[in-house]
Amino acid sequence: MQNSSEIRSFTIDVPQADLDDLRDRLARTRWTQDLPGVGWSRGVPVDYLKGLAEYWRDGYDWRRHERELNSFPHFTTEIDGQNIHFMHVRSPEPDALPLILIHGWPGSIVEFLNVIGPLTDPRAHGGDPAQAFHLVIPSIPGSGFSGPTTEPGWDTNRVTRAFAELMERLGYDRYGAQGGDTGAIISPGLGRLNPDRVVGVHANGLSAFTRVNADEVPELTDAERARLAHLEYLETEQSGYAMMQISRPQTLAHALHDSPVGQLAWIVEKFKEWTDPAAELPEDAVDRDLLLTNVMLYWLTGTAGSSANSYYETAHNGAWGAGARSTVPTGVAVFPLDVSIRRTLELEHTITHWSEFDRGGHFAAMEAPDLLVEDVRAFFSTLR
Repeated sequence: MQNSSEIRSFTIDVPQADLDDLRDRLARTRWTQDLPGVGWSRGVPVDYLKGLAEYWRDGYDWRRHERELNSFPHFTTEIDGQNIHFMHVRSPEPDALPLILIHGWPGSIVEFLNVIGPLTDPRAHGGDPAQAFHLVIPSIPGSGFSGPTTEPGWDTNRVTRAFAELMERLGYDRYGAQGGDTGAIISPGLGRLNPDRVVGVHANGLSAFTRVNADEVPELTDAERARLAHLEYLETEQSGYAMMQISRPQTLAHALHDSPVGQLAWIVEKFKEWTDPAAELPEDAVDRDLLLTNVMLYWLTGTAGSSANSYYETAHNGAWGAGARSTVPTGVAVFPLDVSIRRTLELEHTITHWSEFDRGGHFAAMEAPDLLVEDVRAFFSTLR
């Protein structure tokens, strides 16, 4: 009988029939029409999406990227009744610090491909070998190769507990945590859950649940006032996707699970809106193949609906909230379009490191891996 706590080696091997089906669906897309002159103001323009879908169908090589993914060690294990997939890349440096890297939505483990080498083997990348990490990179339950969740209740708190169990199962009783987006909720959650084990939390795109009071606004810096204004924009013009996933994820799932172009549009819009504002198009900020590989992980695993369900679960279970102030040392990296404001974050976290950057964006590990790597190294250098 199979032990449910067993850690099993995993190899990505997508059936050719699934790739043939994808190509056939892309070829048979029924295209909509744009209003003249609206550009990106109402969503993804059809001409742009057509071009990207044509490349996906005829130019993109999944097998090449599958081989790249498989060049790293992959594993699965069962935690709390759910399959958990993760990459586990150990450093050649024996004294490396274990570090869990946690993606968000609509990201995946693909976000971290360009930081694995520099973080695990700094000696080979012009860095100090004393700053090496053993990396654990899980797929959030409901996303990617963790597969669809099989029961309700998988909010961010439950994911946090599962990842804490994963690190314990791997034998790591002292480790760091890093994440952006949803990962910037789960990583601090690990610190609150296990402050005696988590030596530090590093986050990009960290948002405060505590709001700035009106009488505090004049005390903000110009940059902070710009972030506050952008936060208000996100909550109005950019909140539609979140409200759909919070309220009716299953309705959305039918469309995204059936149409690869629908899945592509749903994700690529966020890469347009959330990446470096200096980038005109998503592929100007993130490598086009990397973007499509990220989309593939949603399409091939059929996790459009279950990844959206995580929003529903978290909102309806009251898991979005500051909770007790974290006592764990916290480092914050602020990239363009992030809405991090230090005075409100300090009410929820013990911030010991703060960096602001003028390039990159929400998908920092994909857009500015060099900046993220250096900031992670700098933060954890005092905590080893």
